[in-house]
Amino acid sequence: MFWISLLIGLGAGCVICFAWYQRQRLEVKRMLHSYGDRPSEVPSFAPLSSVRRELKSLYAEKKDLQQEVSQCYRIFEHFPCGYLHVDADNQLLWCNHKAREILHLNRWQSGEVRLLLELVRSYELDRLIEQTRINRTSQERSWEFHPSHDAQTHADSKGNSVHLRGLTISMTAGEVGVFLEDQESLHIVKQAQEKLLSDLTHELRTPLTAMRLVTETLTSRLQGQDQKWTTQLLGEINRLYYLVQDWLEISRLESHPHQVLSHQTFDLVALIHEVWEKLSPIAAQKQIDLSYTGADQLKIQGDRDRLTQVFLNLFDNAIKYNPFQKPVLVSLQHDDATNLATIDVIDQGSGFIVEDLPYVFERLYRGDQARVRQSQSANFSQGSGLGLAIVQQIINSHHGEIIANNHVDYGGAWLQFTLPLTLPKDDLDI
Repeated sequence: MFWISLLIGLGAGCVICFAWYQRQRLEVKRMLHSYGDRPSEVPSFAPLSSVRRELKSLYAEKKDLQQEVSQCYRIFEHFPCGYLHVDADNQLLWCNHKAREILHLNRWQSGEVRLLLELVRSYELDRLIEQTRINRTSQERSWEFHPSHDAQTHADSKGNSVHLRGLTISMTAGEVGVFLEDQESLHIVKQAQEKLLSDLTHELRTPLTAMRLVTETLTSRLQGQDQKWTTQLLGEINRLYYLVQDWLEISRLESHPHQVLSHQTFDLVALIHEVWEKLSPIAAQKQIDLSYTGADQLKIQGDRDRLTQVFLNLFDNAIKYNPFQKPVLVSLQHDDATNLATIDVIDQGSGFIVEDLPYVFERLYRGDQARVRQSQSANFSQGSGLGLAIVQQIINSHHGEIIANNHVDYGGAWLQFTLPLTLPKDDLDI
């Protein structure tokens, strides 16, 4: 009898446990269903009630975040400049109306995820995004964007090139945000101003040449105080004359770079030493030597005379602002994989003012007054203020890039530029 009662009790206990287990499964299913739709207000038992409250809180937070994201997208959609959001694989996640208009994104629909390269063919934009990921800091760049042939065939797209300025933001998980500003109207205004100045300088060249010849003749015939005054006058006329010449040089390089350049193959290392030798009498006044590191020989295609002008400008500036008995540092590196040569020119002077760095390549930029006073005290000429602008234009004409900075170790001005070892076939055919 005892064993029968025991078996009945165990059977009843198993039935009760199984019923309780099934009830808990139903409660969990109901709870998960409520999280996906609308959480229930009716608690069942303490543990599930606590979990439900947490899930309800998370559901509310998720809803708030979704509303904030939607609000941000609505703001960006009406933003006066373009905005792109790409993930770590360079897939376009979202862009606003202005970006679609600037980049002619006719094939992209809101909500779809596609590779940016499939939609926009822009090496500069891809490079800007990649540099942001590598450096994990905001990057800025200006370039001329040419829409692809596919974009130009659409009726709503004019297909004209546009000058853009891009500013990036580094995000988590390799994602990048890109702000795009259409600077075409500013570029048109700038071109009009530069054309006006170019025309004026062209008209000034003839009378300045005549004034220069007359003043030189008077200087050779006068004596004493009169000769001193005419010598000073000649110096100012020469300064204005060379300013006009430099301005016309930049205008020609900008308007017709391929007509101005004459390409040939030569040894870049030999050119560096040759240019330094030309300036060695000036460097000797301050007991400055050249400290070169790099290859003994490197063949490159380009305009030898124009690149001579580049090194003359850079070395002349370095000598002006370098302290006595300190070497000017020049390094040369080349990468066959990227087809690029990288040249660094570093002086050990006071360097650029940080606020001036974005403007050092602008026309008539005179730079830090402390550096100007330093060059004056050393009896060196101030220059026309167009030297670095000409340098940048020549390097750009060779499909290179130049940046200015202050060297971390030496503290002086650091000019770094790249040049392709071989030029595109189209350039060589011209």
